[in-house]
Amino acid sequence: MTGREVPAELESFAAEVGPDGPVAVVGGRTHWEVGGRCSEDTRLVRAPAGIRDFDPADMTIRVGAGTSVEELDAVLAEVGQRANLPLVSGATVGGVLAVGRDDVHAMGRGRLRDALLEAVYVAEDGRLVKVGGPTVKNVSGFDLCRLLVGSLGTLGLVGEVVLRTWPRPAFQQWLAGRCDPAELRRRLFWPSSILWDGQTAWVHLEGYESDVESEAELARSLGCTPVDGPPPLPAHRVPAGALEAEGFQDSYLVQFGTGTAYVSEPGPVFDPDPAVAALHHRLKSEFDPRNRLNPGRDPLVAL
Repeated sequence: MTGREVPAELESFAAEVGPDGPVAVVGGRTHWEVGGRCSEDTRLVRAPAGIRDFDPADMTIRVGAGTSVEELDAVLAEVGQRANLPLVSGATVGGVLAVGRDDVHAMGRGRLRDALLEAVYVAEDGRLVKVGGPTVKNVSGFDLCRLLVGSLGTLGLVGEVVLRTWPRPAFQQWLAGRCDPAELRRRLFWPSSILWDGQTAWVHLEGYESDVESEAELARSLGCTPVDGPPPLPAHRVPAGALEAEGFQDSYLVQFGTGTAYVSEPGPVFDPDPAVAALHHRLKSEFDPRNRLNPGRDPLVAL
């Protein structure tokens, strides 16, 4: 790692990971079973926590990967900003990035990977590696930092990240009704979320109050009325296309614009496209040839 002086916390983190033996980073354990369990002989370490650097005018923030998403959100809220990370109680920044799951607002706010600008991680040989850059438009070549999003820590153990931030909306409102979710998507300018359970559609609007009120009026004309919030999400995620293919009879919730659905019972495990599987194995062999980082976990089975 070159460039700025390496913080002592990162050096200590790299030393703890070391160059040998199976090792994994543990965060809030909110999604600890995703992608499979680590082998029993895996040594667990924790990433550094805390806010490292934050200038609201830059709309970027540098944080230790062990920082809770709730702490991050509270710091950003003080200056009217937010990061597009799921607010999972007890989860860490590094954890939600490693799992890589967007929240229900991905359609309007963008994907989780779009929030990550720079990452410092410990490679399989114990070295600290920096990928990406601390500003929005200064990266050329391969965008390696976003490759870490959703990798479940199998390519590198993230110790510190720089995140892009966005203005916090001045006003927001949820509405729901027995209306056509496709029509809502066509007619509304920029909803942040549309959910549908086969009968009822939920839509989330956010922005300036006058804009939200105008969009809410249009949503009401299509059959929606204001509600307190979204419905509870069923426990399991599947590709939206699997609902029809597998004939799900239980409750489900489709997240429009993302290809994701939620179901009450676990869905089948789909075989990945052979080309995707081949690329996955090539990446793993290049980044972690000894399979010491989060052994036992597989991003290919973690939707």
